[in-house]
Amino acid sequence: MSADRYDVKRELKRLYAPKNTDWALVDVPEQQFLAVDGRGDPNTSPDYARAVEALYTVAYAIKFTSKRAGRDLVVAPLEGLWWADDPEVFTTRAKDSWHWRMLISQPDWITEEAIEEAKRVASAKKDLPTVADVHRHVLHEGTSAQVLHIGPYDDEGPVLARLHGEWLRTNGLRMTGPHHEVYVGDPRRTEPARLRTVLRQPVR
Repeated sequence: MSADRYDVKRELKRLYAPKNTDWALVDVPEQQFLAVDGRGDPNTSPDYARAVEALYTVAYAIKFTSKRAGRDLVVAPLEGLWWADDPEVFTTRAKDSWHWRMLISQPDWITEEAIEEAKRVASAKKDLPTVADVHRHVLHEGTSAQVLHIGPYDDEGPVLARLHGEWLRTNGLRMTGPHHEVYVGDPRRTEPARLRTVLRQPVR
C-alpha cells in the first residue's frame, strides 16, 4: 500500500489498532464521518443493512473523486455509536432497543460539498434511497476508555459489564457519550472467534 495514500488506521493507529485487551484510557481527537442514524437489531433490521450499504456507496464515491483530484485514500472501517434509554440493554443484548449511528471516518480535506457531490454520484449509479440520509457528523470524544475485543460481537457483554460495573467506579469515572465500536474485522471474511472490534466509551 502506498505510504502517501491516506489511511486512518495508520494515521490514528492507537484508535484503530490498539493492543490492550483490558480497558485503558486514550485521548480521541476530533474526527469527521459519514453517518446514518437508525434504531433496531443490526442483525435483522432492513434499515441497518440499507444504512451500511449507503455509507459504503458514498464513501467509495468520495474515494474515487479524491483520487482523481490527486489525493488517494483507503476507505475506513465501519464504526458505530450505540445508545439506549437503559444502558443495560447492551450487556443483556436486547438489540431491538438499540439506537445507532453508523459511521465511516473521512480525512479533514473532505468538505461538506464533496460529501453532497458524492451523494449525487452515488444516487445516479444506484437506486439507494438511504443515500439521502447520509450526512456529515463531527465527533470529539476526548478522554475515553478503550479496549480491543477479539471474538464474536455477542461476547462483548461481559467486557461491557466489567466497564459499567467495576472499571469506571474503580477509576472514579462516569460515561459522557454513546458507546462506540470500530469494526476492524470484516464479518463476511473472518470467522467470529477472530473478529477484532475496538470498544470505546467517552468518560469524565
